[in-house]
Amino acid sequence: MNPKKAFDYENEDDNDNDNTESADDGDSVIEVTRTSTAPKRTARRSPAADEAERQPQRADTQGARTQNAGAQSARAQSPAQNRVRTANRPATNANVRGAGGTRRKKRRRVPRPLGYFGRVMLVIFTAIFIVIFALFAVLKTVATGPSETLRDMLVLSAMQASATKWVPYLFLDSETVDEILASAEVTQTDVISMDSYTRYTVDTSESTGVSYPDDTGSELPGSETDDETGDSSGGTASASSEWDSAIDGMLYTTVSSSTYKAYILIIKDPSRVYVGTSSDFASGQKGARIFDIVAKEGAVAAINGGEFEDTGGQGTGDNPMGLTYSKGSCVWNDGLYRTFIGFDSDNNLVVANSMSKATADSLGIRDGVSFQTGNVLISNDGENVTVYYADANTGTSQRTAIGQRADGAVIMIVTDGRTASSIGATRNDIIDLLVSLGAVTAGMLDGGSSAMMYYEDYFTKYGIDTSYLDSYQLQGLCNVYKAFTTPRRLPTFFLVSPEG
Repeated sequence: MNPKKAFDYENEDDNDNDNTESADDGDSVIEVTRTSTAPKRTARRSPAADEAERQPQRADTQGARTQNAGAQSARAQSPAQNRVRTANRPATNANVRGAGGTRRKKRRRVPRPLGYFGRVMLVIFTAIFIVIFALFAVLKTVATGPSETLRDMLVLSAMQASATKWVPYLFLDSETVDEILASAEVTQTDVISMDSYTRYTVDTSESTGVSYPDDTGSELPGSETDDETGDSSGGTASASSEWDSAIDGMLYTTVSSSTYKAYILIIKDPSRVYVGTSSDFASGQKGARIFDIVAKEGAVAAINGGEFEDTGGQGTGDNPMGLTYSKGSCVWNDGLYRTFIGFDSDNNLVVANSMSKATADSLGIRDGVSFQTGNVLISNDGENVTVYYADANTGTSQRTAIGQRADGAVIMIVTDGRTASSIGATRNDIIDLLVSLGAVTAGMLDGGSSAMMYYEDYFTKYGIDTSYLDSYQLQGLCNVYKAFTTPRRLPTFFLVSPEG
């Protein structure tokens, strides 16, 4: 037997160095051991076997191409069709992978209706709604509750501002509101003889208290009694010492009460006080801010003036309401009769519940404004001083008033309001303050968001710590301005010209 044919090709991989050929020749076996250095030989495969092995590979490749083409076609379809195809696609080894390396199907993300910003805004609006609802419930309880005094105070306070006049009608019927307003207009007059009406000297070094005239003729602070005649001179000697501490010919001080803080300016020479206007009232210009009017006029001090159209608190202060005089001329006359407050040619303060142009001209009015009705606070006829209290007018607000003492000095008062520490002053609060300062004539000016007092560089002149002042006060505003807007545009102001 030929040993080559007995060579075992299958064992060639198991033993590369020593190859054994065996042949069976009857009873004997011939073993041939060879050491070969020839290259390894591989059994030849038939072409049919190779083709049969390639067929599955081609099928897998073709299937992959078909799947990729299908995915691209699905992406080109509408989002709705893609969602349907994804939902209906069976889970196979081609699109699901597990821990063994197969791909997991991605979970479809559910869109959220609100993002982070939306949730924050929802919380804010919910909180605002709760606060408004609670406030409404409280006001409704007060309006229908047992305390008419508290109810009337809230109604009258709301009616002081143009922007909140509608609020009382949310809780009360028109008839009830009108009754409250009518009762607030009823005045109780106190008549005091001029001889016993003694002024109170302002102490510019500290806040002043409130004192009242004494009809018994006893001596009050700031007065001086002649030892020989027993007559009160009204403080001639003390008046001299009073003005020794004046700056710019004026005295500036503040008064703090339990419900308000008042800013007081007393001008020695009444001829320095006049009405400044924002425009000629013919061009339709908007009103001026207090900082603009003092710069335009070169004034050293100012307070707000008379009434103007302010429906819903949206007025622009373009024109005044009621009779208006400035620098000796009538600059506005719309025929409306309002409380008139102004100065005549002799520098006397004139207040009247109404005034026509003819009457004003006959009185020699040089400067004056108008403000609603019933705003005469103090008047005199030369012999008696009449004070017009209104006990039922309990509404609190920011207030502005102007008065004159018997010696001619002009008193300007502005109070804070709408804050936790200063909710505002009532009408009677202002009267008491004016009486304590010795005013023999006085009237109420526009208030609320219009209430402002300006005094140029007052914090430097009076050594006030500026770290406690806000941005408006650092510009010269004395009072704390609390409103929903920047300082209002107004048509008229009472201004103080520089000394000399």
